[in-house]
Amino acid sequence: MDDTLQYYDQHAKAYVDSTRDVEFSQTQERFLQYLEPGARILDFGCGSGRDTKYFRNRGFQVEAVDGSAEFVRIASEYTGINVRRMLFQDLDEVERYDGIWACSSILHLPCAELEVVLGKMARALRRRGIVYTSFKYGTEEGERSGRYFTNMTEAKMAGLLERIPVYDVEEMWVTFDVRPGRGDERWLNMILRKR
Repeated sequence: MDDTLQYYDQHAKAYVDSTRDVEFSQTQERFLQYLEPGARILDFGCGSGRDTKYFRNRGFQVEAVDGSAEFVRIASEYTGINVRRMLFQDLDEVERYDGIWACSSILHLPCAELEVVLGKMARALRRRGIVYTSFKYGTEEGERSGRYFTNMTEAKMAGLLERIPVYDVEEMWVTFDVRPGRGDERWLNMILRKR
């Protein structure tokens, strides 16, 4: 994770410029339909703060964390809330959130750590809580362009969820990247419900 966080600290402005203003409401609303109005959401790896701001504007209670000091600074300024600096592995809340939004974030964990963190996310959710998460589509794992990625397919995710049987899959779908010039990249999206 150190190299990945260093990458984001060094390239935060460029990343924010390429992600903050993309149209993402279809996916955001797909997640929100599972939550009661005013529910408590954790934006887990919030990056620019785009989704935190969207959810707050829709009347939800949102807490946001990120491991990158630069993202924490930028997202705090953009959203008007105190974004906390935290590594995914340090999540230790118990039944605090109705939903956890992990958009393009936990994909930076190696598979073994991903299992542990998904377990911690389940503990942090209230009964029948909801997770949205997304991964680049494929089976590859490793460092690319200064960042670590664990890619995911439907079959690979099914195997992972068998090893940590704490979620039911509500939805799983493939989309194309919404960023300009990246439309040929595919993403595996999923909504999971805590058992």
